[in-house]
Parts: sequence; structure tokens; C-alpha cells
Amino acid sequence: MADNIYNEVLIDHNLHPLHLHELPCATCSNAGLNPTCGDSLTLNLAIENGIITDGSYTGVGCAVSHASTDIMLDLVIGRSVDEAKHLAELFSRMISSEITDDELEELEEAGALQNISRMPARVRCATLGWKTLEKLLDENR
Repeated sequence: MADNIYNEVLIDHNLHPLHLHELPCATCSNAGLNPTCGDSLTLNLAIENGIITDGSYTGVGCAVSHASTDIMLDLVIGRSVDEAKHLAELFSRMISSEITDDELEELEEAGALQNISRMPARVRCATLGWKTLEKLLDENR
């Protein structure tokens, strides 16, 4: 993977986000803030019988926070709450450079953000959506 954090996956999700919109059918929402740079988002999920059936986010932020959140939603929609929590844990471990190759494969497209770990100032941007997801899932258990 190239050393440049602004790879094709990140750029595509930033320019063409699938999940940046309101979600009228949301069953739970949570706000996240990165006070370091001012990124803020509201994560909205529809959860039915323990399965994340839909998700979206709204807010303002940099390319990294928007792309990471959009990629995250692609990955967790259609999965159980427990699977989503597992993926959030793997993402956190990837950003901390504590992940195996097999675990990295589980993250699918989110693995494209692995190089962000080399830029500490951008780590909070990349993890904003994921931390917001973890908090939302913990609060709605």
C-alpha cells in the first residue's frame, strides 16, 4: 500500500459518500466530536433484532473523517451489533499498528486507511466515526 494516506479509496469515499444524509428510519443516533480539528458528526443507525439494517451520518469534517465514516458504514450495514463492535475494535488496533494480516482482511476496504497510523494528527480524524459507533452501540445495548 502506498505511503500516501490520500489513496484512491479515501478520495472516492470523500468525493462520493453513500451514507452522508439524514436517516428518517434511524432507531438510534450519537454525536461525535474531534475537538482537535473541529470535525463533528452525527451517526444514525437503524437496528432491528440486533442487525444494523441501515446507517448514515451528517456533519462537517475533513476528507479523512468523512471517508473513514462512510467506509465504516459500508462495512457494518447488514451485520450484527456484535460484528460491528468487533470490526470497530479491529480498526482501532489497525490504527495502533497492532493487527495481523488476517484481521486486516476482515476490515475489507477500511484497511486502506492503515497508513493513517503514521500521521498522529490524522488518527483522531480517522477514528471519529468508529469511536462514535462504539459509543452508540454501547449506549443502545
